[in-house]
Amino acid sequence: MEHLDVAVIGGGQSGLAAAHALRKQGLKPVVLEASGRTAGSWPHYYDSLTLFSPARYSSLPGLPFGGDPERYPHRDEVIAYLLRYANQLDVDIRTGRCVSEVRADGDGFALGLEDGSRLAARAVVAATGGFGQPNRPALSGLGSFTGTVLHVADYRAPEPFAGQRIVVVGGGNSAVQVATELAAHARVSLASRAPVKWFTQRPLGGKDLHFWLKVTGLDIAPLGRFQRAPVTMAVIDDGRYKAALAAGAPDRRPMFTGIEGSKMAWGDGTVEDVDAIVLATGYRPDLGYLAPLDALGGQGRPLHRDGASLTRPGLAYVGLEWQRSLSSASLRGVGRDAERIARHLAAHLARR
Repeated sequence: MEHLDVAVIGGGQSGLAAAHALRKQGLKPVVLEASGRTAGSWPHYYDSLTLFSPARYSSLPGLPFGGDPERYPHRDEVIAYLLRYANQLDVDIRTGRCVSEVRADGDGFALGLEDGSRLAARAVVAATGGFGQPNRPALSGLGSFTGTVLHVADYRAPEPFAGQRIVVVGGGNSAVQVATELAAHARVSLASRAPVKWFTQRPLGGKDLHFWLKVTGLDIAPLGRFQRAPVTMAVIDDGRYKAALAAGAPDRRPMFTGIEGSKMAWGDGTVEDVDAIVLATGYRPDLGYLAPLDALGGQGRPLHRDGASLTRPGLAYVGLEWQRSLSSASLRGVGRDAERIARHLAAHLARR
C-alpha cells in the first residue's frame, strides 16, 4: 500500500482549508475527493443560491475572495473560487477517489477506496463536512404521499413547479429562500413547527450582520461543545423574505397533521390536494466510511471535542456544523478550525 502522511477525505472547502493548514505545519496531506472537482457540495445547490455573508467574510486562509467585498457571492462564484483555491495549493489533490472505509491499522489507518485500492495513513482528517447527507424526517403520512417529494438538495429552479400546489417543510434560510422563489410561480405554503425567526442582514447603521458577529467575537466563541442537537438558525433577511411571508407569498403554517394519497390535512381541519413537498430539513454528516473505527455516535454523529476524535487518536474533523463555533461549517470559519486541527495532528504525530 502507498503510505501517506495525512489523508484528507473530501476536497470541498473543509478539505482544502485542512490541507492548507496541515501544509503550514510541515505535514504532507493528500486530499481524496470523490467527485471530479474540488468544489464540495456547492455544485449541487439550487441555481439562485447566494451567500448570506459578504465576500470580505467568505474567504479561506491565504486567498481573498476578490471583487467587491460588500457583495453577496452567487453559488457559481463560490465554485470558481474553490477551484482557484485548489489550483494555488501546493498539495497533492486526487479527484475521483472515493473512500469507502477507514480502519485502524496499528497506530495509523488503512483506507479502502471504492475502486478497490488501499492506502495507509498516519492520520486522517474527515472533511466531508456536515452537508453530505440530506435529512429526510419521518413526517406523518409522508410515505403514502402520491405526489412529488424531494429534498432541497435535489431542487434546482422553480420553473418545473409552475402552477402547482407546493408545501415547503422547514423554517431556516434555505426553506424561506426556496419557498419565496417558488411562490412567484406556484401556490406555496411554508410548513414549520415554530414561527420563523429573523436576523436583519444589515442592522445598526447598515453594517452587515457578519461585521457585528466578528467585532463582538460571537462568530468564534467556542459554543460548539454545548450544542448537542441540530438547531434551526434564524433567517438572515434584507427585508424581502419577511415581507413575502407577510404578504402570504408564501404563507406560513404550522406543520400538517397527516397525508393520505395526494390529500394533506392541516391542524385547522382543512384538507387539500398537494402536488409536491420540498423538504428543507437540513443535512447530516456523511461519515459512514468511519463506521469501522467506532468513532460515531447516535445518528452517525462524530464523537469529538473541537474536531479532535474522542475515540481514535490521529483522527480529526473539519467542517462540521457547530464543530467549535457558529461559523465552523462556513467559508468564513472553517479555516480557523482547520488550523486548530492541524496543530493538534502535528503534535500527535510528533509524539509517535
